[in-house]
Amino acid sequence: MSRFLERLANGPPIVADGGMGTLISSAVPRLRCPEEANLRAPESVLSLHLGFIRAGAELIETNTFGANRRKLADRYLDDEVGAINEAAVKIARDAREVAGGEVFIAGSIGPLGGPAKDREAIFAEQASLLEGRGVDLFMVETFYDLDELLTAVGAVRSVSSLPIVALLTFDEDAQTLGGVNAEDAARALSELDVAAIGANHGVGLQAALRAIEKMAGSPKPLAALPNVGLASFAGQRIVFPHATPEYFAEFAALARELGARIIGGCCGTTPTEIAAIRAAVDEDREPHTVLVTRERELVVPPSEPERETLLQQKLRAGEFVVSVEIDPPRGGNARAMLDLARALKESGHVDVVDVNDNPRARARMSGLMASAVIERLVGIETIPHVTPRDASIAGLESMLLGAHAEGIRNVLAITGDPPEAGDYPGARGVYEVDSIGLARMISRMNAGEDFNGREIDAPTSFFLGVAVNPSADDLAYELDRFHQKVEAGAHFAMTQVLFDLSALETFLERLGGTSPIPLLVGVFYVRSYQLALRLHNEVPGIVVPEHVLARLRDAGPRAAEVGLSLARELVEAAREKAAGVYLIPPFRQPLAALDLFQ
Repeated sequence: MSRFLERLANGPPIVADGGMGTLISSAVPRLRCPEEANLRAPESVLSLHLGFIRAGAELIETNTFGANRRKLADRYLDDEVGAINEAAVKIARDAREVAGGEVFIAGSIGPLGGPAKDREAIFAEQASLLEGRGVDLFMVETFYDLDELLTAVGAVRSVSSLPIVALLTFDEDAQTLGGVNAEDAARALSELDVAAIGANHGVGLQAALRAIEKMAGSPKPLAALPNVGLASFAGQRIVFPHATPEYFAEFAALARELGARIIGGCCGTTPTEIAAIRAAVDEDREPHTVLVTRERELVVPPSEPERETLLQQKLRAGEFVVSVEIDPPRGGNARAMLDLARALKESGHVDVVDVNDNPRARARMSGLMASAVIERLVGIETIPHVTPRDASIAGLESMLLGAHAEGIRNVLAITGDPPEAGDYPGARGVYEVDSIGLARMISRMNAGEDFNGREIDAPTSFFLGVAVNPSADDLAYELDRFHQKVEAGAHFAMTQVLFDLSALETFLERLGGTSPIPLLVGVFYVRSYQLALRLHNEVPGIVVPEHVLARLRDAGPRAAEVGLSLARELVEAAREKAAGVYLIPPFRQPLAALDLFQ
């Protein structure tokens, strides 16, 4: 039996390292991919390994997640497949030697995606290279397709007898992108010759805990290595939320209680978080905060276009506007979305619905198309979100012109979640423009020109909205971007979710007392302390004030009632400070938004 398998079976949980790829990309500029650093900046890779080991990691992964022939070929590095993989293992071994302790070295193998052709050969080639240089085990990780993971495990096993840890990426419902739930995945993986199974990457700590809780019936040891939370853009930088070390310590304690034998992190986790996991594992303490919760699913409705939209009319007249945020379906059946939009309209409390566009960078029905369907079949006005993440400038103009022809008038220009936040490892966004550039594009179309200043056959008449975050960490930067959006032609703005209006008041003070355009305040109807805690720690840009957390925590089993009261209070307060609100209802209960008006 290998040292790793013996420790896995008999010792305390093994603490793994964190997000190598994101840290390397930040530390070494102009890399074609993180794995290129093994050749160009080995000292930086070595330093990161040592940082994790010194923080308490007993298992470090080679910097080879995407170092397979197919992905390296996309970066014109396929001639360096052998050199990159072999250098990665050497650097990890050097780090172990410098640290002077017992550290397991795992060869990281990520998914290929794309066509299934030659998958076995590509996985087998990388596994052979990693074993040949001296890894102790394989981490076959971040797979969102169970079938591809099964193929990868089989290919690795065909060339090596080393232990394999097989990891899938799950969403908040403990399902893969392909719709396989954690229980079924565990059953399939348990039939393989693997040392451990579990969850990594994903949307944060709670999603990983929920997944391993569902996998607990497996006879295989479990592993949990989540992202720090949802990534977002700050200018050209990818940033992660400020989850506290204490939050990670609670995660580690709960993961251990659920049976995890390997506990670590993925994208966004640094030696600070790994040190917190190390301390929690060493203390073997009881968790104080229940993190495993249900979270809301956003859902999206439409906006009714005319020469002047209802939204325009109400904002011009100073009437308070109410919107509810909804998500389009994940498939081609729009019935549930239409039924929801119809119920919201018939309630008499909702003026418009704002419709997400591939939220969390996961593919759904197009927000623009969903909005057109809603407006045509239901007759309620929509505010579709539009992001430059998934299309070129020409593609954006094409989609907007088509939506305009279908009667869409209100639009919200947003940057959108980066692909790194979704379930497509290695995916890259288009982003020929950001949200400011998109706002300028829409304003030019309203003036009868395309992005390059060429005349179009007729001007559009979009009522342009933009996003703003009054609780941003760098408020000066946010204010500057807001001014640019207003100058680009924005007609109204929708704020990041707020839980009280203190941040908005500070923001308005910095603007001179009032906003130059109407603001709709984001109100998240939270029904549990655990969800509020997760939002504060794991979702970029959201701040839940301590007094709100305290009220939900102290409410105990009455947290849902307190959450409803908090949301009602915020809506009433917004009537004095803003032009309206948009409501995010509880997860999978979109009609609960109407509770605020009963």
